[in-house]
Amino acid sequence: MLKKDLLELCLLHLLTQGDRYGYELLQRLHDAFPDTQESAIYAILRGLCWDKFSEKYMGEGSGGPARKYYRLTPFGQEKYKALLEKWRTLYAALSELGIQ
Repeated sequence: MLKKDLLELCLLHLLTQGDRYGYELLQRLHDAFPDTQESAIYAILRGLCWDKFSEKYMGEGSGGPARKYYRLTPFGQEKYKALLEKWRTLYAALSELGIQ
């Protein structure tokens, strides 16, 4: 599983918990993967929308300008399940080799 797949898995996981605005997603992922460029995370977000795994909409800002929110689609839920299974398989294989 490549880093892009892991980032997609993490983004989709966060969206399973509810709609989130872009900057919030960026901050959460940047905390977990500090060496990842913001542009890479936003590119993955755009790709998830393009592939219909998520969709974006404009929501109310908290005292400021409107924010761009993302939500998971039914296709995104399926993609999340597939990536999660891929991750679990990889983790099990690494664990068998003693890598943890």
